[in-house]
Amino acid sequence: MLGIGHGRLGIGAFKQRLPRPEEALPGREAPLPLHNVHFINGRPLRGDFAGLDVLDVGLGCFWGAERKFWQLPGVVTTAVGYQGGLTPNPTYEEVCSGLTGHTEVVRVVFDPAQVALDTVLRTFWENHDPTQGMRQGNDTGTQYRSALYCHTQAQFDAAIASRDAYQQRLTAAGYGDITTEILFPAPPFYYAEDYHQQYLAKNPNGYCGIGGTGVSCPIGLDA
Repeated sequence: MLGIGHGRLGIGAFKQRLPRPEEALPGREAPLPLHNVHFINGRPLRGDFAGLDVLDVGLGCFWGAERKFWQLPGVVTTAVGYQGGLTPNPTYEEVCSGLTGHTEVVRVVFDPAQVALDTVLRTFWENHDPTQGMRQGNDTGTQYRSALYCHTQAQFDAAIASRDAYQQRLTAAGYGDITTEILFPAPPFYYAEDYHQQYLAKNPNGYCGIGGTGVSCPIGLDA
């Protein structure tokens, strides 16, 4: 399974709509097992994170997306999971079926004294194409949709403002409308299987489909 290209497990171009509640897989009550230690920095993946901020971001394949954020100074820990859907505690295969409604996300836990929310948002916008709807590059399906799941009203307001600012830049560059799903409060986050956590640190030659538009995001900048 690890050798299969990401996004090749049953996702086709037809998986372009979210499932209706009666179509969603039932899932399970118990969370998937989690080794609660970050592979790189040894910090917890799950906890209460007192004094820190949490933002959940979806920008395509979560393997490459997570690496973008664990490399960002001021980020304390990261984890990947499934969010924004209907099925409780889904497995990777279930999410890939298109019948859970979840998108692949990265939970970004950061110290606001060391890195501004604007910087986190700019990293999000500039490392994918948020105008593609239910896909990201060659990865097609609802699990690859762009998403920002906010944990405070201030985050939500900043996310909306950053979207509007970036839309102006993208429009000027010839791109279409941003399709990013921005929600507050954040829907339930379900931690992905252990082998997905910090995947590209464990598998340096693993698949990474993350790539931006080349259009800079103006938030947090003078320009």
